[in-house]
Amino acid sequence: MNRVAGLVILAIFYGIYIGKMLLQKRKGIRTDQMARGRRRDKVFYVEVILKLATYSVVAVELVSIILTKSYLPEGFIAAGCFLGVIGDIIFATAVITMQDSWRAGLAQEDETKMITDGIYKFSRNPAFLGFDLVYLGILLMFFNWILFVFSMFAIIMLHIQILQEESYLLKVFGEEYAAYRGRVCRYLGRKSDSQQ
Repeated sequence: MNRVAGLVILAIFYGIYIGKMLLQKRKGIRTDQMARGRRRDKVFYVEVILKLATYSVVAVELVSIILTKSYLPEGFIAAGCFLGVIGDIIFATAVITMQDSWRAGLAQEDETKMITDGIYKFSRNPAFLGFDLVYLGILLMFFNWILFVFSMFAIIMLHIQILQEESYLLKVFGEEYAAYRGRVCRYLGRKSDSQQ
């Protein structure tokens, strides 16, 4: 039963990701902007490593689901399943809310608009939060040390990508983004007046 749940969580998550890419491709939008372009700067190399991390973690997750019988207590496995489902929901909500402004990687040549409504009122990076929750959920459901290393590496790389995107958004949207960043937390929550 746990294997089925794990596979369903991954199928929904990556189905949303691939489905959105295909819908945007029909409109002439290239969603995957990671490590694209001629520039070979820090952003490019971080995105290359991020791409490797996020692709390889999927392979390790699938192997873990198929071959690993988790030895963690049932409560951890149930919590992992819950986190995975919540991650799917948050990711889907983020992708839907972003509409055609959603990209994977920095879209330096594309003109997008800043989204601050819907789920973005409560998280500046809900799509990344969705990734993290799915990674953590699968990790708890099918714990093994190889999966742990790959999952943590992917989460760290996603965080580094967030930092790059925040710097980019500040350049593109200026004070509008700075004010938004002052109101909404990076991962989850709104800032109180004393935090702003």
